Amino acid sequence: MFKFYQMKHIFQILDKMRCLRKRSTVSFLGVLVIFLLFMNLYIEDSYVLEGDKQLIRETSTHQLNSERYVHTFKDLSNFSGTINVTYRYLAATPLQRKRYLTIGLSSVKRKKGNYLLETIKSIFEQSSYEELKEISVVVHLADFNSSWRELMVQDITQKFAHHIIAGRLMVIHAPEEYYPVLDGLKRNYNDPEDRVRFRSKQNVDYAFLLNFCANTSDYYVMLEDDVRCSKNFLTAIKKVIASLEGTYWVTLEFSKLGYIGKLYHSHDLPRLAHFLLMFYQEMPCDWLLTHFRGLLAQKNVIRFKPSLFQHMGYYSSYKGTENKLKDDDFEEESFDIPDNPPASLYTNMNVFENYEASKAYSSVDEYFWGKPPSIGDTFVIVFENPITIKKIKVSTGTEDRQNDILHHGALDVGEKVILSKQIRQCDTYLRLGEFRNGNFEMSDVNQKIPFDIHCMRICVTKTQKEWLIIRSISIWTS
Repeated sequence: MFKFYQMKHIFQILDKMRCLRKRSTVSFLGVLVIFLLFMNLYIEDSYVLEGDKQLIRETSTHQLNSERYVHTFKDLSNFSGTINVTYRYLAATPLQRKRYLTIGLSSVKRKKGNYLLETIKSIFEQSSYEELKEISVVVHLADFNSSWRELMVQDITQKFAHHIIAGRLMVIHAPEEYYPVLDGLKRNYNDPEDRVRFRSKQNVDYAFLLNFCANTSDYYVMLEDDVRCSKNFLTAIKKVIASLEGTYWVTLEFSKLGYIGKLYHSHDLPRLAHFLLMFYQEMPCDWLLTHFRGLLAQKNVIRFKPSLFQHMGYYSSYKGTENKLKDDDFEEESFDIPDNPPASLYTNMNVFENYEASKAYSSVDEYFWGKPPSIGDTFVIVFENPITIKKIKVSTGTEDRQNDILHHGALDVGEKVILSKQIRQCDTYLRLGEFRNGNFEMSDVNQKIPFDIHCMRICVTKTQKEWLIIRSISIWTS
């Protein structure tokens, strides 16, 4: 009926156009162009409309099956607001103040193995006393088996009572009546029914966890319930966030595995919770996250290495199947992220495509890539303000392109900045040392250099036929 009235309206426009043609051929052509543009937009939008109608039909079907699903779906029109769920507090002390970071975990009963307690232990043991003041851990016991939940709560309260009392650890449960239908769902990707049910419920588990954590901190990181943490991971995360000040991002990734180590602004959590609920039966949660990031206009993955979190479970929470996945970028010891103070970067090398100089200075997993450099070519970093440098580390080449290193080069530092050919440069430099096997590293720089450093320069000392990748430039200030 809707389409009928639209087509009727179009024919009315055509009738008017016939009248216009008698008056002016130019006017007729103008209206015709507008009409064709309208038809093009209508055709494109019809696909969106049909998709929306299908989603509404599916959601409506779930609501009609049982009145309990109204709790879940009634607020989907307001993506900025939290979902109306009454949580059960299984072990918690009221949060006295908003923290810097909330760490969220969702856990269900496994057929084999149980790693939740070890995960919670790792979070607290790998955090300093000062770091503990800035974190809160929320565990969603999402299994519908009340006996299992009671046993887990007993174990958690016995082992981590002081963290619960301090308000650092909360254990919650979203009641089953708030869940949408979990049987007879679409079998996308030809998954068996039990697999579809498992991953669909997991999406809802995470949605309710995200919803609960929306106002507990400034940032939120998702972990799975079988994870080991790097030492002082919070300090590393804070350093990364500070380095990205003024940069738009939706998701920062501190592990390349599944739904481990994914960081969000807390103000995005309600939208993410709604998103997971709306598409809960479509695909696994880590796939949905990619779409969510894209919808909020973050095109590329922003992932940091080394990884801060490692998968340690041997058996999956799905049917107890073996899961030996490991993140080979994980480092358990202190993740010493460089300070990399604000700076401008310049090079006279021939840059390949969009692998520009700034990418070598970023803490993100990307790099500078240039065509074969010649003797005398330079790569210059000019700091906004003079700095005292404690340590410098420059790495060239990658695992895939091990020969694209700086075969012959040196590193210089400069003191006074001048404006030369529209570029800020230092007028004099002091040589710190040579590159060895494509790398340069020096500690205690502040004890070797008698001045605050305003510039740093990489010099090519011999022409090479290989291309050059500068993978990372890391600077630690004192």
